[in-house]
Amino acid sequence: MNVFLMILFMMVIGAIIGGVTNSLAIKMLFRPYKAIYIGGKRLPFTPGLIPKRRDELASQLGRTVVEHLLTPESLKKKLRDENFVNTIEGWAKEEVEKLLDTEKNFIELTAQVGIHKFDDLAEGKLLNFIETKYEGLLDEIGQKEIGEVIPEELLEKVEMKFPGVAEYITAKGIEYFESEEGKLRLKRMIDDFLSTRGMLGNMVQMFLGNTSLIDKIQPEIIKFLGNPGTKELLQSLIEREWNKVKAWEVNQIVDQVGSDKILTFLREQTLQIIPIKKYLGTPANVVLLPYKERILNDFVPKGIEVAGEFVANRIEKMMKSLKLEEIVKDQVGTFSVERLEEMVLGISKREFKMITYLGALLGGIIGIFQGIIAQLFQ
Repeated sequence: MNVFLMILFMMVIGAIIGGVTNSLAIKMLFRPYKAIYIGGKRLPFTPGLIPKRRDELASQLGRTVVEHLLTPESLKKKLRDENFVNTIEGWAKEEVEKLLDTEKNFIELTAQVGIHKFDDLAEGKLLNFIETKYEGLLDEIGQKEIGEVIPEELLEKVEMKFPGVAEYITAKGIEYFESEEGKLRLKRMIDDFLSTRGMLGNMVQMFLGNTSLIDKIQPEIIKFLGNPGTKELLQSLIEREWNKVKAWEVNQIVDQVGSDKILTFLREQTLQIIPIKKYLGTPANVVLLPYKERILNDFVPKGIEVAGEFVANRIEKMMKSLKLEEIVKDQVGTFSVERLEEMVLGISKREFKMITYLGALLGGIIGIFQGIIAQLFQ
């Protein structure tokens, strides 16, 4: 009986020693939080392992996150994962649909995110864009001739219209001089001409007798205008003047018209074609309703796809720019030792208990063997 009690006693002692030792070892990972000094000398094993190696732990954790957890390859794979893309697409469609159904206009919507007077801002940006493009275009083509600037196809179309223009002018001339208004205007011109010629005018009237000069000149003018040679002459004059115009420099025309006038005209025409304030002041659901299905079914999926590929192709550079390793290191470095202990114990509390129990078990088994050996050698 004494043998059994002796072995049992040594088993209990061994279990207590094993359990307490493992529990103490676990606590020494964190405790004490700070170094303890006696007589100016630091006690061994103070502070605990993790407080003592916190900087190294932070650095190692940062490297582990970047090299093994949040790697560019794993993020690329996630960004291209079908389930992830579908989830993001579904969320995007919900948010876009809320926007499409809202009765607020774009000015009110932008005001909610801190952008006030968005209509004035947008109109100013649009006009500045037009002005910048206009100035850039002048710098590029200002010293070129009109003929060099206008596309060849357009020049050909314009020049093909010359015969028609000449024919139109002569036809309108004939129509005018055949009318009573044209005849009266021609008569006044003849009378004014003869009245300034004194005796010459009287002689012309004397030779003509009772026949009116207008009755002789009007048919001749009409005949002249109807002659094919007149059309050819007029066409030749138009072509000659057109060639002169093509030889003008762009800056020459701008100077004659006035750069400010051209820019003002461009601004006015832009605002007429794109009444941006009107669009921005209209409720979003009214403006976007005709395009709702297309936006949700075409634009949103395409936008998610393009954005995903854009991020995936640049994720490595983005991660280097973000310096995730330093972020993790700095963040862990700001944690108090108490918080680190809480985090680790919160994750591994059960395992630490099992280690304590295992220590007690091993200590108990060792105690049993010690008791048996001690009895054998008595």
